[in-house]
Amino acid sequence: MENFKIRKYSEKDYNLWNDFVNQSENGTFLFHRDFMEYHKDRFNDHSLLVFENEKIAALLPANRKATELHSHGGLTYGGLLIKENRGHAYLESLFTALCDYLKAEPLEHLVFKSRPSFYTASPYREWHNFLIRNGATLYRSDMSMAIDYQQPLQIGKSKLKRYRKPENERLEVVQEQDFTPFWKEVLEPRLAEKYEAKPVHTLDEITLLNRRFPENIQQYSVYRDGRIVAGITLFIDTQVVKSQYGATTAEGEGLRALDYLFITLILKFKAEGKYFFDMGTVSQKEGKAYNPGLLKQKEELGCDMYTQDFYSLPL
Repeated sequence: MENFKIRKYSEKDYNLWNDFVNQSENGTFLFHRDFMEYHKDRFNDHSLLVFENEKIAALLPANRKATELHSHGGLTYGGLLIKENRGHAYLESLFTALCDYLKAEPLEHLVFKSRPSFYTASPYREWHNFLIRNGATLYRSDMSMAIDYQQPLQIGKSKLKRYRKPENERLEVVQEQDFTPFWKEVLEPRLAEKYEAKPVHTLDEITLLNRRFPENIQQYSVYRDGRIVAGITLFIDTQVVKSQYGATTAEGEGLRALDYLFITLILKFKAEGKYFFDMGTVSQKEGKAYNPGLLKQKEELGCDMYTQDFYSLPL
């Protein structure tokens, strides 16, 4: 344990951080500093670098809120990034060193946000075990829906029947370069109308992120007779495709245009060899409830349920 040294991220670590993310066993583009810092004005960044014998061994994307360290509140998922899983004893000593560092800050709680269980298996069972044994509370567990491409597709017969309807020949699927039609004509008005809500990302933010990560952030839309009727914004990584936003107009609802687009993309990325198609959570009220209509829709599109767990560890 004495071989670990930990310090807070600073701008001079930009290349060191990003290089490690690219080499790590469980890194994704969300942990790149160019993604993490698009909303840096909203979070007090307190990300940590862990060194072992002067070599970088792990990263913790994090932000500080008073006496709590959160693994990072501005990201969909978090946790420790490691280069390789060297066994339980090593991971436990690494986590113990991290907790000792946090106590000395001093911080009172570590709020640990795991990623959905299908993203990567090996280290996260270890973290769960260590956290619970050391007094952490599992205070929230979200229902996350995804398709495992290693299993036969289980898309509902009724959805496939509608997908194959002859009138769907008038629906045109387009990969957009401009996010404006979907944001302004579909996503923002529909979220306001149905939920009195706004997308997490503004149009300017998603446009900026797309410029920084053009291969990872993509927009697919459905048009009928020149009118946009549905769209899905994807976050794409090496193994997982995530539906970040999906919405349809009133006209598109009648045409089942969003289902048509989902099935088109599910088949496309299966053919391209991805491992999972992530359709996001159906949980509401911080995991205390769920949306039954959304759950049914995603199950009929072939999703199984996985969990995303949230822990609070007193230090």
